[in-house]
Amino acid sequence: MTARSTTTDPVRDSIVAAMDRLLAGTPLRSSGRLSISQLAIEAGVKRWHLTHQHLDLKELFQARVKAQDSTPAAFSKKLSERDELKRKYDELRQHCADLEERLRVYAAAINLLSLENAALSGREAGARVIPLPRSPEAPDSTSE
Repeated sequence: MTARSTTTDPVRDSIVAAMDRLLAGTPLRSSGRLSISQLAIEAGVKRWHLTHQHLDLKELFQARVKAQDSTPAAFSKKLSERDELKRKYDELRQHCADLEERLRVYAAAINLLSLENAALSGREAGARVIPLPRSPEAPDSTSE
């Protein structure tokens, strides 16, 4: 069911053509969502043309959307792409959080080693050295 115009109104013709494309799931300019705003974008007209000037086409579009009762393939594809991108974004955020935690651990280890190095290098000048505690897994350098 199409609403072909018998007039020569280019706005009306572009709205009807956009309506047919959206309902067929082949949008050219819009996201493919079945809404009045997206219909206006698809038609390349201001939204007020649908809400104030061509109310019959707005109502026809809404009725056809309700009768179709499904999401166009083009829009559902964009939704699935969005879901995939969101999943990848969440994975990247978790990866970054893991890297930041690892960076904190490395920074603490480097700080500890630099303090220990400073304390050990002070031994040459007769300074008293207090060894820093090491974890049991760390190799003992005094056993060599």
